[in-house]
This record gives sequence, structure tokens and C-alpha cells, in this order.
Amino acid sequence: MFLLLPFDSLVVNLLGISITVLFTLLLVFIIVPAIFGVSFGIRKVYMKTLLKIFQWATLRIERGAKEKNHPLYKPYANGIIAKEPTSLEEEIKEIRRSGSGKALDTPEFELSDIFYFCRKGIETIMDDEVTKRFSAEELESWNLLSRTNYNFQYISLRLTVLWGLGVLIRYCFLLPLRIALAFTGISLLVTGTTVVGYLPNGRCKEFLSKHVHLMCYRICVRALTAIITYHDRENRPRNGGICVANHTSPIDVIILASDGYYAMVGQIHGGLMGVIQRAMVKACPHVWFERSEVKDRHLVARRLTEHVQDKSKLPILIFPEGTCINNTSVMMFKKGSFEIGATVYPVAIKYDPQFGDAFWNSSKYGMVTYLLRMMTSWAIVCSVWYLPPMTRQPEEDAVQFANRVKSAIARQGGLVDLLWDGGLKREKVKDTFKEEQQKLYSKMIVGNHEDRSRS
Repeated sequence: MFLLLPFDSLVVNLLGISITVLFTLLLVFIIVPAIFGVSFGIRKVYMKTLLKIFQWATLRIERGAKEKNHPLYKPYANGIIAKEPTSLEEEIKEIRRSGSGKALDTPEFELSDIFYFCRKGIETIMDDEVTKRFSAEELESWNLLSRTNYNFQYISLRLTVLWGLGVLIRYCFLLPLRIALAFTGISLLVTGTTVVGYLPNGRCKEFLSKHVHLMCYRICVRALTAIITYHDRENRPRNGGICVANHTSPIDVIILASDGYYAMVGQIHGGLMGVIQRAMVKACPHVWFERSEVKDRHLVARRLTEHVQDKSKLPILIFPEGTCINNTSVMMFKKGSFEIGATVYPVAIKYDPQFGDAFWNSSKYGMVTYLLRMMTSWAIVCSVWYLPPMTRQPEEDAVQFANRVKSAIARQGGLVDLLWDGGLKREKVKDTFKEEQQKLYSKMIVGNHEDRSRS
């Protein structure tokens, strides 16, 4: 037993040295650069290396799939069916023209009209524009994450060994490192904002609060191995305005906040999130609402208006979609943010799913599961575009202004511009949508009656 003591001592010493070296490297190469907002370029080299590995793996998979004659990808996994924009009246006239000998402007109901509604119903089932925006896309090139190609089958021993090696790297090296960085960033955020909160209001407090927030968010960004490219920084939001962006993930906040200083808007939470919120609001005028207050649109609008009217206060960061979309499209913007008369600074965020899917399907995954999936991805790569500021025109109402901002974001980010409400993720279609088609059809029939009586 006593003979083992020197060996045990050696193991303990080696373990201590390893931990010391790890934390030294962590401090020198990640935390300190994050504090000063600089980069050694390690993440870009890492990204280029991954791309070469993915290209080789994809070519090997495609060759193996051809040899074994099995489909490599699911057909129509997330495909979008192109449709010609036509009106209800035009389509019904076309059906009548092909299947009826009656005049096209006959006011009576025709049995063939039913086929229009049947076809529309089947098209909606086969190509639902809403549901597919809330599911992660299956990549055409495999990135060695089993969850990105559910149709993957065994191809070769080398490819399987490479995938297994990737699992070890992601779970045994990257995951512990990222958890340590996330813990460091969150701890510094809570501690730093709490200390700054005790300082008297003034330029010193504002300066320290800004740099504490930026430092901590940059550390959290590195906890995800996020590689972000910012475009047109001269258009970054300014005090007294509202920053609006498309919404894909909860990390949209740290993606933007690691390059700018924002006042956050949100509901008050309990637990760890509540601790963070209470610490943050001491150092910076964030806008938090109680659960009961969020439902009061007038109260929310009044609080936001009071904030933006003070030009010394930070720009408010808002995601008007109200829910996460899978980064293929932009859905309806809620009009509340566009009613208060402030300058709007649009921002488009586009993620590259090659390295990891940032979309949070909150109906399927809880926050802990989602964060685990994020931290075991290879990296989070995205581009951020700051668009020129926009103001509401005299002839515009809030809905028209929101749609104009949404269209600009969709156009810049290469996203599909949809009019549907993202709330359909959890709710049924409103009766007003169903009644709209009925009104259009009734108007066509009634209109024909009126035209005929006048003639």
C-alpha cells in the first residue's frame, strides 16, 4: 500500500499541472482577448479546417451512397414549392373554362368551384408555409453531426471512426471548455453589474456598465465558438431608438450585444435568469415586465415610449416576431414596437447551419436541452447586417411600417418574407383567415349578380 503513495502523488501533481496549464491557456487565449475585443484568428483557422473535413466526408458519403444504391437525403425534406401568384377569381375562371360550357361570368354557384378549394386545401397540407418554419433543416452536406442527416447510413469504417472522433472532441473537450467559459461569463456579468450598480449615476457608471456588459457577452460568445461577421457598422443603433431583428434563437441577444450596448426588454423570470436580470438592471436601465403586465399592451407601449423619449438612454433591443423562426424566413412583426414613433434600426441575422443549427424549437426542446445541443455543435457561424435607420412615414400606419421594416430585413438576410403570424406555432389559425376566402368567393358571386342587374 505504501509503495503506491509516490505514484498517487505523481498523478495528483500531473493533474494539478494540467489544470493550471488549461486555465492559463483559457485566460490568455480566450478570456483576455474577449475582454479587449480582439481575436488571434484561432476560430477562423478552426472553421477552415472543419470545412475541409466536411467536404471530404460529403464526397465520401455521396460515393458510398451511389455504390450501395440508397437515397442519401430525404426527398422534399424542407423544399419550398414555387407557386404562381394568382387570385381566387382567376383560378376559378380557369377551372370553369376547362370543365364547363357556361359563361365564365355566370353568377350561379357551380359544382366545379369546389375543386379550387379542394386543391388549395391539399396544397396547404403538402406545402405548409408555417409549420416547416419551425423545424430544423436537413443539410445537403453532412457536418458529422448525426442530427443533421437523419437518413445517414453506414458508409465506411474511416467515416465512422471520424464521426466517433468528432463525438469525443465535442463532448469531452469542447463541451467542458464551453461550460467553463459560460460559467465565467455569467458569473462576471452578475458580479460586475452588481458592483457597478452601487456607483452613483454618471459617466463613470455608464462607461463601466457598458464595458462590463460587452466583456461578459464576448466571453459568452466564445463559449459557443461563435464566428460572427458584422457588416455596415456605421448603421449601428443609437440612443433613443429601437433595434429590431429577426429571431432565430435566444443567443441572438448575445450575438448583437457583443458588438453593441442595448437595453433589453422582456418578462421577469425566476431562478438563475431572475438573478441575472436583477443584477443587470442595477447597472443599466433595462425594461423588465411582470407576467401580468406583458398582456397589457398600453402599459408596455407607455414604458417603451418613456424610454425612447429620453435620448440619453440606450437603444431598446426587440424581436417583433415574438417567437423563434428557423432562419429560412421572416414572419409577421407585431405592430407594438412600431407605434411609439421612435427611429427604428433594422438588423438582419443569418446563421450558417453547416457548423451547427442555432434554431430553438421551443415546442420540442427545453432550454437546457437546447443549450446542450448548441454547446456540442462544432461552432455557431453567422452574419449580421446593420441596415440604415427607418422612420414611419406620414401616410403609413404601424402595420405598414412594420411590414416595410420586415421586408428590408428579409431582403438583406436572404430570407423568405411571410405575412403569417409566428404565434401559429402554438395556436390554431384564426377564424378571420378562414373567413377571408369565404368573403372573396362571396364577393365574386355577389359582384357578378350586381353587374348583371345593372346591365
